[in-house]
Amino acid sequence: MNDKPLFEAAFPFQDDVLALPVEDLDQAAEWYGRSFGLTEAERRDSPVPTVFMERDDVRLGFAVNGGDASADGAAILVSDIHRAREELEAKGVAIANWRVDERDGEKFQVFFVVAPDGLCWYFHQPIG
Repeated sequence: MNDKPLFEAAFPFQDDVLALPVEDLDQAAEWYGRSFGLTEAERRDSPVPTVFMERDDVRLGFAVNGGDASADGAAILVSDIHRAREELEAKGVAIANWRVDERDGEKFQVFFVVAPDGLCWYFHQPIG
């Protein structure tokens, strides 16, 4: 088993990885805990109901804030893209668009996950 942290950083598609829109905090916490290996760190009721979850010192927040989950999500930088894919697929999570992207002269192995709540996740690791 690989003990190296898998999640290295998270970057929002929209405004904030600590306020990703969901409709049900309990369902979000259960799915992301089971599927992404996140653990619940904190809940708040104000200013809107929010659950904060963590993995490998990367913190994500899910909030009942009226946002459109289908237009939001985050990019997750991982230390081992193959391990990330294997973990997710072993938990029954559908992986899409396994490919190589190029940005600013750097290549990345990537894949996408669309969660049941509609949030889109872009997992990526630099190549080379």
